[in-house]
Amino acid sequence: MNYQDNYKALKITQKNRILTVTLDRPEAKNAVNPAVHEELSRIFSDIDRDTDTDVVILTGANNAFCAGGDLEWLMDINGDPVATANSILNDRKIQNSLLDLEKPIIAKVTGPAVGVGCTLALFCDFIYATPDAKFADPHVSVGLVAGDGGAVIWPQLIGYARAKRYLLTGDFIDGATAAEYGLITEAVPKEELDATVDAMAKRMADGAPYAIRWTKSSINAGLKLLANAIIDRSGAYENLTMLTEDHKTALLAFKNREKPVFKGR
Repeated sequence: MNYQDNYKALKITQKNRILTVTLDRPEAKNAVNPAVHEELSRIFSDIDRDTDTDVVILTGANNAFCAGGDLEWLMDINGDPVATANSILNDRKIQNSLLDLEKPIIAKVTGPAVGVGCTLALFCDFIYATPDAKFADPHVSVGLVAGDGGAVIWPQLIGYARAKRYLLTGDFIDGATAAEYGLITEAVPKEELDATVDAMAKRMADGAPYAIRWTKSSINAGLKLLANAIIDRSGAYENLTMLTEDHKTALLAFKNREKPVFKGR
C-alpha cells in the first residue's frame, strides 16, 4: 500500500513487513491537531487491509510520544457543537479501528503519552516505555469527560479502583509505576528501548500470522463488547463538556499557566 499519497501528517515507514507509524509534530511534542486526528481516524483501517504489513509499531518523534490534543485546536472548536461532534466522531473511529486491527501493534513510548496520546498507547497490544515516561488521561483537568478511550481501557488494565484514582484526578503515572501496575507491558531503559521493540516486532513478524491475528481478535472480542457499551456514552458526555464554560476556563488557564477555577457551568 502506498501511504505517501494519503498521509502527510503521520510519518510512515516500512521494513521487512513491519510498518512504523510516527506521530511527527516534534515542535509540539506530537500533540494531535486536526490533520493528525483525521489521519489517525483511518490509518489503522488501511493497515488492516495492507497485505504487505504483518506488524505495526506506533511511536512519536523526538523523545515524546504524544502530548494530547493541541491547545489551539481545542480552543478553536470550543463551543461549536458541529466541530466538537466531528472531533468525537473521529475519536470513535480511532478507538474502533484500533480494536478491529487484527495485526499486532506495539507502542514505543518516551516522554509524555497524554490524553488521546495515552489512549493510543494503551489500545496497543504491547506497550514498552522508558521508566520516566509519563502517562496520563487528564481530561477532567481541562473540564472534560474522558471520552476518547480512557474510560474503556484503564479499568481493564489496572482495575476500577486504580483507574478511578487516575481518571478522576488526571494525575500522571511514570513508566516504571505503569509497568508495576500492569498499565503497560514493560518499562525499559531508554538505551534498550529500540532493541526491545524491534525484537518483539520481529518475533511477531516471524510467527504464524493468522494464528497471531485471530488470537488477538478473539482476545479483543470481549473488549469490543465492553467498549461499545462505553464509547457512545463517554463520547457524548465529552461532547457536552466541550461546550461548557468550565472547559473554556481550563483552556485559557492552561494557556496562561494558571490554575483554573471551575464554576460548574
